Amino acid sequence: MRTRLIILAMLSFAIGGLAALLVFPEARNRLLTPARTVGEALVGGPFELTDQTGRRVTDADFRGRYMLVLFGFTHCPDICPSGLQVMAAALDRLGDKAERIVPVFISVDHERDTPAHLAEYVKSFHPRLVGLTGSPEDIARAARTYRVYIRKVVDEKSTAGFTYDHSALVYLMGPDGRYVAHFSHLAGPDVIADRLAKML
Repeated sequence: MRTRLIILAMLSFAIGGLAALLVFPEARNRLLTPARTVGEALVGGPFELTDQTGRRVTDADFRGRYMLVLFGFTHCPDICPSGLQVMAAALDRLGDKAERIVPVFISVDHERDTPAHLAEYVKSFHPRLVGLTGSPEDIARAARTYRVYIRKVVDEKSTAGFTYDHSALVYLMGPDGRYVAHFSHLAGPDVIADRLAKML
């Protein structure tokens, strides 16, 4: 008897729910329409850093052009140089379209990556690559705006005794300074060049 009552209650509940969906189209639409994300990615924003010539620059100095942005450091053994090589190769594949893009390397290592050191480093990857550094506060602020993870860690293999763990995404920012897309550091130059060509 008790089982029958439970089954009847469940059936009544199900029928009531179906009836509500038929009577209230707004509820039906909410239930049956797939969820969509709306809004803008909160990546990028104001920064003030020093370029490889020693000049103070802000995000506003890059307005009107796209930016390809990679955070890293010059003593990085693998991910940073390979990411910069991929960026440079992708720009070369774009031909004249690449003139609309400024490749930017933001160092997370304020102690070793002086403007002079960055100047030597960036020219080995691309003639238009901009290297940026700054005080710990400057770098931390830029990293926060790009949602970049940075952590200084002990490294006994390094002559400095430390290295950095950090995010390894390449960000594409639009001429208005807003986030457009990002690429994995594992993406090849052809993949990046093809996507960039469609976005420019």
